[in-house]
Amino acid sequence: MNIIIKRESLLDPLQHIIGAVERKQTKAILGHVLVKSSAGNMVLKATDLEIELLANIQIDTPDELETTLPARKLLDICKALPEGCDINLKIENNSVVLTSGRSRFQLSSLPASEFPGLDDINFYSEFEVPQKTLKLLIEKTAFAMAQQDVRYYLNGMLLEINREGIRLVATDGHRLALSENKQAVNINSDKQLIIPRKGVLELSRLLTSSDQAAKVMLSQNHIRVETENLIFTSKLIDGKFPDYNRVIPIDGNKVLSVDRESFRQCLQRISILSNEKYRGILLSLEGNTLTIQANNPDQEEAQEEMTVEYAEEKINIGFNVTYLLDVLSVLGSNKVNVKLKDANSSCIITAADTDQFQYVVMPMRL
Repeated sequence: MNIIIKRESLLDPLQHIIGAVERKQTKAILGHVLVKSSAGNMVLKATDLEIELLANIQIDTPDELETTLPARKLLDICKALPEGCDINLKIENNSVVLTSGRSRFQLSSLPASEFPGLDDINFYSEFEVPQKTLKLLIEKTAFAMAQQDVRYYLNGMLLEINREGIRLVATDGHRLALSENKQAVNINSDKQLIIPRKGVLELSRLLTSSDQAAKVMLSQNHIRVETENLIFTSKLIDGKFPDYNRVIPIDGNKVLSVDRESFRQCLQRISILSNEKYRGILLSLEGNTLTIQANNPDQEEAQEEMTVEYAEEKINIGFNVTYLLDVLSVLGSNKVNVKLKDANSSCIITAADTDQFQYVVMPMRL
């Protein structure tokens, strides 16, 4: 059993699947990658028992090989070898010898039969979507997911699918991000499912900004996304996502229109002197002038004014500046609209020319 493969042919898929390998594992085998080769096709698989990543590689060697290798050591070796070199993999007793040119590495191996996989999955629905569409929706939404919240269903992203399109929603209880693509989806019934945080981040990393299709497959407890050479599978969060429509304000009658980049830079400057723990800032709107203020326990203050488009009554409202900056960093438009009601109500931020991406931020008492 002797396999020869180009360095780049092994390195690229390894980099794609390494995200499924936890640095601290409860089982040694979870720190390994499964390597299977047969009839000119090599499969690499990694899992943490919650998500599974599989890469297919076409090689010129027809020999068969089935083993496991320490994933991060294999990746580091491939990175360190010179570009364009050949890598030779050969099983010797209970280890695998990797040679390339004058380099030789003997790596520990565990039996491939012990490598765990996700349970047999019965997928009941599937549809296709351009990779760039799904990637864009995730990138515009993922930042609002909770991290290690006791409300476990917030530690992920809601995927909502119907015949009219796809919608992604994420919230941590203080802010909410919603992205949608209104292109018909060939699906037999409406679906709602929650993808865990790690799965969302890995999926975003695997997808490309191309028109190539990604096949999305759904089961009761899993989601699978297949691209040309990669297969991503993740368990779903078993829980009920909150009714997000209830927290999207529909009665904001005060509209602030502002240049996105100027607003973002102004907030970054003011945030330097905001309270490091609570990150609160005060926005004061009167006429076409927006005044932004911050202070901290050291009795330091920051204030800046900027010209905006605003024709409503005066309003003072506090926000967590980090939440505003996160929104302005992912919105790609030149101008944004901020709809407000009063000092105690959430605002909604959108691009001035589309409501495809909507962001709700709760106010702060200062």
